[in-house]
Amino acid sequence: MTSETMTQTAEFDCRKAFAETLIALARADERIVAVCNDSVGSSNLKEFEAAFPDRLVNVGIAEQNMVGVGAGLANAGLVPFVCSASPFLTGRAMEQVKVDAAYNGYHMVLCGMSPGMAYGELGPTHHSIEDLAWMRAIHDLTILVPADPFQTAEAVRWAAAAAGPVFMRVGRFKVPAVSRESEGFVVGRADELRQGSDVTLVATGTLVSRALRAAEELAAEGISARVINVSSLAPLDRACLIRAARETRGIVTAEEGVPQGGLGGAVAEVLAEAHPARMRILGVDAFAPTGDAAFLLDHFGLNAAGIARAARELAA
Repeated sequence: MTSETMTQTAEFDCRKAFAETLIALARADERIVAVCNDSVGSSNLKEFEAAFPDRLVNVGIAEQNMVGVGAGLANAGLVPFVCSASPFLTGRAMEQVKVDAAYNGYHMVLCGMSPGMAYGELGPTHHSIEDLAWMRAIHDLTILVPADPFQTAEAVRWAAAAAGPVFMRVGRFKVPAVSRESEGFVVGRADELRQGSDVTLVATGTLVSRALRAAEELAAEGISARVINVSSLAPLDRACLIRAARETRGIVTAEEGVPQGGLGGAVAEVLAEAHPARMRILGVDAFAPTGDAAFLLDHFGLNAAGIARAARELAA
């Protein structure tokens, strides 16, 4: 469900769509393997391991080695899905992602599991709020942030057939369906989920459904909000963003991560060069206090109320 209203309340764990799709692909393609860092359970790979016990490599808590092993498997002609909690995959193995995966141009899929603040009470050591900014700094690395189960499944399928390295966030925080499945999933294309002429809300991942709810709240006040889902951060749909800047009074970006270098930074870079526009950039701007993921999103104003509040400032 998506489009003009958020009437569906069912929410889904995107890791389930990830696992089901990966297993289906592996049954059809013997080259597909999985590599993890003692995270079979949290990466939702138990069923994959049961179906293909010889095609899952568990390196233990050794993320740098994990990416290196994945690169070796890719060099041997296999298609490795390298799975780890996103803060450890991107933080501990940054050099290996840069050199082993991207510099060599290997076809391997780096799966940042449970990104953002999904681990809630475990605190900033387990929060992956910098991953998009870090990954955007690496040349020739495709970055995908699917917003719901349909996009997650489609992103896995696309990544399995890609020509080079891919980093993909796979969310743990349950989300409603927001995609228009009839329009498919296209890497490099942002999806305009709701028309609007006053202000544009640009969101990614878990924040897309919250942006849609903010648009409903604004509509009740007579403010017409366009909603754009950026599920492909690299490559980025520049044309869609520039068009929104030209046709509305300003842009609000919202993401479950630091905006410096993340979605907010990426959008600002495009508009500064092509069509400067008023912006409000929402994200995680400090180390988080203790609390579950829903509490933390509210704490940082990453909810419908916070997005709507920023939009009102631009529409005034």
